[in-house]
Amino acid sequence: MTLSASLRHLALGFCATALLLGGTASATPPATTTSLRIDAQAQGTPFPHFWEQMLGSGRAALALRDDYRKDLDAVHQATGVGYIRFHGILDHDVGLIQRDAQGKISYNFSYIDQIYDGLLGHGFKPFVELGFMPPELTSDPAALHPFWYHPNIAPPKDYAEWDAMIDALARHLVERYGIDEVASWYFEVWNEPNIGFWVGKPAQSSYFTLYDHTAHALKAVSPRIRVGGPATAQAAWATDFLAHTHRNNVPVDFVSTHVYGDDTADNVFHTGENIQRRDMVCRSVDKVHREIAASPYPHMPLIFSEYNASYANLPNVTDTVFMGPWLANTIRECAGKVEAMSYWSFSDVFEEQGIVRNPFYGGFGLIAANRIPKPAFNAFAILHKLGGQRLAVASDSALVTRRDDGTLVIALWNYAPPVGDTASYTPGRPAGSTKHFSLDVRHLPAAARATAWRVDETHGNAVAAFDGMGRPDSPSRAQIVQLREAGKLAAPESIDLRDGKLAVDVPVQGLVVIELR
Repeated sequence: MTLSASLRHLALGFCATALLLGGTASATPPATTTSLRIDAQAQGTPFPHFWEQMLGSGRAALALRDDYRKDLDAVHQATGVGYIRFHGILDHDVGLIQRDAQGKISYNFSYIDQIYDGLLGHGFKPFVELGFMPPELTSDPAALHPFWYHPNIAPPKDYAEWDAMIDALARHLVERYGIDEVASWYFEVWNEPNIGFWVGKPAQSSYFTLYDHTAHALKAVSPRIRVGGPATAQAAWATDFLAHTHRNNVPVDFVSTHVYGDDTADNVFHTGENIQRRDMVCRSVDKVHREIAASPYPHMPLIFSEYNASYANLPNVTDTVFMGPWLANTIRECAGKVEAMSYWSFSDVFEEQGIVRNPFYGGFGLIAANRIPKPAFNAFAILHKLGGQRLAVASDSALVTRRDDGTLVIALWNYAPPVGDTASYTPGRPAGSTKHFSLDVRHLPAAARATAWRVDETHGNAVAAFDGMGRPDSPSRAQIVQLREAGKLAAPESIDLRDGKLAVDVPVQGLVVIELR
């Protein structure tokens, strides 16, 4: 998962923006018009919904909580997400492993069964991140990560004991769920070993040792179990990882890595570029996509098992309507280069920095504490409506898709940088003006109608209501009800459609999805 800004290198070169700090007035630039010509019968290209294959979450033990599972249900109802990934399935609070006074090891699968039964029962499959180190197996009991729950991040003291634990876990899962089910899961070895989540020395070669043992142990249970890595931060190690597995004949079924919108070009590309938040994620996806293509495994599936617009808690970023255009643009840029991307995370039932003290503190979740949907949740919900075929369009602010039944679904957005980029909320409006879209759609049926869903400052935005309350740390029960209502996806609206022509206005940081059926 992400490190706090104090643990990662703080991104100093955020994209240049014209910020309105503290509500300071600014001259509004003239509105622009984008004209789009679309042929409803044009040849399309496959457009799998890679952005809603998987979501991240708080650590494994949180999956036992009722509010976590209610948030799961909300995500399941609104999106097509199929997998959930979290840290800590091997942590002490899940209780897998015990060592008695004589040194004998035993296993207890009670909580693991409840956690995975819960995911499956709520419509999701596990993306199993194998970490962190059980205290009973660690080579260094003092190697604790600064997260609030302090996972152990050392290599095992004895790899024979690690191998036996992986074997026991895999066999138990196959016995409980069946190999056909478990073969549909993913098993990822560790999390971000290239930064502060692994103290093995040297970091890369010691991680490769962990990966080799884990992959062989899983495949010994069944060759159908899918295993991969290196689960690195900052899109790192893919080339070295695949060279290592090829050279040593180590099983690998997918490559996984992570990146965030405010990771720096120095850390990801080792250059001095100033890459904007809107482009960093997909520049990184393209980098790893190319590295795989040049590797001994040119068709190896690529999974970005963590991404978001920020790795820090920035309330003007992850809590706000900024996320709608950012997410839509990320989908546009990354399409065709990655099998799955896992937004970190689905819920602010989350404790890496401690217990949540304010529902809108810049948490990573699509859903804030107290089951309040954020604009990002609504963005996922309306982008779920996109079709499975993509049609070409000459715009960096539009996606045009077609469903199997011929319905056109078009996403339009008006990207603008966030108002503030610190841990303190900055009131004010983003710089920019309304964007006018003029669409001319040919070969539509005469009876076609246009329906639109919006996410913007006045649609599906609980933050506006929260600001109006004075941003209380502990909203009352009545206020929570009001915030849930304010955060709901706004009702769809009809747009005038005549002879295939329609006009749509999108405010700054707004996202619109239109169905033409």
